[in-house]
Amino acid sequence: MSKPTPISGFPEWTTGQRMIEQFVLDRIRRTFELYGFAPLETRSVEPLDQLLRKGETSKEVYVLRRLQADADGAAGDDALGLHFDLTVPFARYVLENAGKLHFPFRRYQIQKVWRGERPQEGRYREFLQADIDIVDRDTLPAHHEAEMPLVIGDALRSLPIPAVRIQVNNRKICEGFYRGVGLTDSEAALRAIDKLDKIGPVRVAELLAETAGASEAQAKACLALAEINAPDASFADAVRALGVSDPLLDEGVAELVAVVETAAAHSPGLCVADLRIARGLDYYTGTVYETQLAGYERFGSICSGGRYDNLASSGTVRFPGVGISIGVTRLLGLLFGANALSVSRSVPTCVLVAVTAEEERPASNAVAEALRSRGIPTEVSPSAAKFGKQIRYAERRGIPYVWFPGAEGDEVKDIRSGEQAAAAAGEWTPPREDLKPLVG
Repeated sequence: MSKPTPISGFPEWTTGQRMIEQFVLDRIRRTFELYGFAPLETRSVEPLDQLLRKGETSKEVYVLRRLQADADGAAGDDALGLHFDLTVPFARYVLENAGKLHFPFRRYQIQKVWRGERPQEGRYREFLQADIDIVDRDTLPAHHEAEMPLVIGDALRSLPIPAVRIQVNNRKICEGFYRGVGLTDSEAALRAIDKLDKIGPVRVAELLAETAGASEAQAKACLALAEINAPDASFADAVRALGVSDPLLDEGVAELVAVVETAAAHSPGLCVADLRIARGLDYYTGTVYETQLAGYERFGSICSGGRYDNLASSGTVRFPGVGISIGVTRLLGLLFGANALSVSRSVPTCVLVAVTAEEERPASNAVAEALRSRGIPTEVSPSAAKFGKQIRYAERRGIPYVWFPGAEGDEVKDIRSGEQAAAAAGEWTPPREDLKPLVG
């Protein structure tokens, strides 16, 4: 067999990086549960007709095929694809289980997704997302939209990563404003404004004219709205100063003021109102979120989402919701690439129990069992080599302590300082900072 080569876009972390990832997931999970979100996992595949409803992602869906598929069989594998996000399968889950759920339904979901886009730094074809959503039946109060940044802010602040800033906007502001200036195709206008950072205001103005039918004055007004940015509710005055009125615009401004003020009361500086944020997916109808990581802004958002009213419906019953997703693999990939995260050791082991001779291995095993029963990660030396060799084995693996069983009493050695002292497996406890690997 020839030497295997990596497949781009499908990351495989080292054991140390995987330990960091698990640390990050534990912190995120803990925060989600503190806010009352319950865990959920959905299947990895969905019917293609459901996945392809979102036209902009149709080219990115991985289709499921059996090597020897039976065209006449009942399995229907040819009509399945791997999910590209967690929102579409969640909406399907809500529809299928609506009679069993208690609304408002709060869930978190941490799973891999697959997206066939061009791999690059911070973008992958297989990656892990951590989502939260709140869904209700028929109506969903706007205060849930103000809660999302609080959860994400607490989750990300619990990690040893650079500071984050959550940019928020409201689709009602954009759509109401465009309607107020006389534009009838708000979707085309939104798509043009969404390209502002990539192609600049001159080209966006041209695009507004080409795709949304905007006059020079209308394009200028749309660009003026997109330039509004404020860390507090003063953005509302800036919107009103543009002299455009529409009921939907007023509704969006009020909702966004509540989001910004709620975030400021909880964590000053966490949120900023940025009226150029549009979010690419079609189903957002209210507040939208994008999150920048300090020092990594050029890579785009590491956490995004928004309010959706029309994603899930059954007959005349709708299930509006709001959700936000942390791109865990994206976040970690950027930080790993910059060597910005480290772990104090690449194995969970705190203690290596030495083996004096193979016939004495049962005694070493008994020590290890006693330490493990007290929550101390422990392994037994793989060989009864000279103690110096066993110590070097521990050093190579980053294990801080070596335990020496003895007929007249055991001793434990901190191989970093060289200090060695008598110890009993039923009583000895390492310093708290040594018990588990530290991420920093």
